[in-house]
Amino acid sequence: MSVEQVFVDTNILVYAHDLDAGERHDRARLRLTELWKRKAPPAISVQVLQELYTTLIKKEVSRSRAEEVVSLYLRWRVIDNTVRLLMQGMEEQKRWQISPWDAWILAAARQSGARQLWSEDFSAGQDYDGLVVFNPLTD
Repeated sequence: MSVEQVFVDTNILVYAHDLDAGERHDRARLRLTELWKRKAPPAISVQVLQELYTTLIKKEVSRSRAEEVVSLYLRWRVIDNTVRLLMQGMEEQKRWQISPWDAWILAAARQSGARQLWSEDFSAGQDYDGLVVFNPLTD
């Protein structure tokens, strides 16, 4: 039996490393621990890593610690920013009437082969043509 590919959005990673996020921190860490145990690593994108790094710096995490955190996630399947991804994201934006940033997340998740997008920013249960949003921070 194969493991369903999961794509993780930035907000879930941020909560996992934000000690001030309370219950969201605890839930995000627990859910990411589950992902780390899978045979097939989850997917993220360069955009997610850029946003994670930037957010950690804004939260006054040291640059060296932020770099360590980003480096940790390089063990996962990373979808590169490419011209093709840029164009796919613009198509997703038109089709779904969402922000460009969210559209590039969708495009990267789709490119990874994910069937599930873990995010708090998208509507849980929303189906984007076979890519279904799951909020791992809710029961």
